[in-house]
Amino acid sequence: MDQAPRVPSHKDLLWTTLCAVRDIGDSGTNEEIAGRVIEREGFSEAQLEVPSPDGRGGLIEYRVAWARSYLKGMGLLDNSRQGVWSTTERGRAATEGELSALYAAYAAEVRAARKRKKEAEADEPEDLDADGERDLEAREWKDRLLATLKEMAPDGFERLARRLLREAGFSSVEVTGKSNDGGIDGIGTYRLSLVSFPVFFQCKRYNGSVSPKDVRDFRGAMTGRGDYGLLITTGTFTANAKREANRPGAPTIDLIEGEGLCDLLKHYQLGVRTTIRQVEDVEIFPAFFEEL
Repeated sequence: MDQAPRVPSHKDLLWTTLCAVRDIGDSGTNEEIAGRVIEREGFSEAQLEVPSPDGRGGLIEYRVAWARSYLKGMGLLDNSRQGVWSTTERGRAATEGELSALYAAYAAEVRAARKRKKEAEADEPEDLDADGERDLEAREWKDRLLATLKEMAPDGFERLARRLLREAGFSSVEVTGKSNDGGIDGIGTYRLSLVSFPVFFQCKRYNGSVSPKDVRDFRGAMTGRGDYGLLITTGTFTANAKREANRPGAPTIDLIEGEGLCDLLKHYQLGVRTTIRQVEDVEIFPAFFEEL
């Protein structure tokens, strides 16, 4: 059996990740940072194809995400609620030689916090903290929704994509459904201010990852017909597929993967309904009773 190619640990990627954020103007999205790390490190195609432990993407992006989190804990990066990461004043001045000590200090804090939490929850091992419970609930509803989407008939999934595009502001959305249409499932017109342009879309109900070949084939089917494409999948896109979608000089292919598709369906309330729950926190003050 062939051995999987080695991928650097998140610790080995700390300096490259920090430099990547600096390179792109001291702020960037998850994808921009991961793309710059990949460019800096010159990872091979085999390395880029190694899956993450949860199977939802590549191992490199997974470890870059951990590197970002550790850099934040080390005081070198910060992130907004919109998912944009930026260097702190300390992060802009830090040198590679400083990272080892900063990492060791933060890792010790993390271990101590985990130990305290474990001790505090010794009598209630099944409890989750508020953030953990919210993350688990988000993961559960997305898993259920994705399972439902993957069971849809192909033409039903295409009609769902048409409905989603209409809700998002597209007009004249049509599902072609032609076997000889080169992989194009439909077309819609998107208006941006005073300008409108056609956007071709393709739907893939995948369990795994969409490859760069799929992106190239879709782009090839668009040749001579339009310059904008949208590729929608219930799975994920490999790192190479993402790079291919944004290859300089080629028509851009925008990508919507499984989790993003779930968020869009939730936003437009398509087969998903959000119910706001009110949670009551009760705090007891023993001193009050002692004073009576």
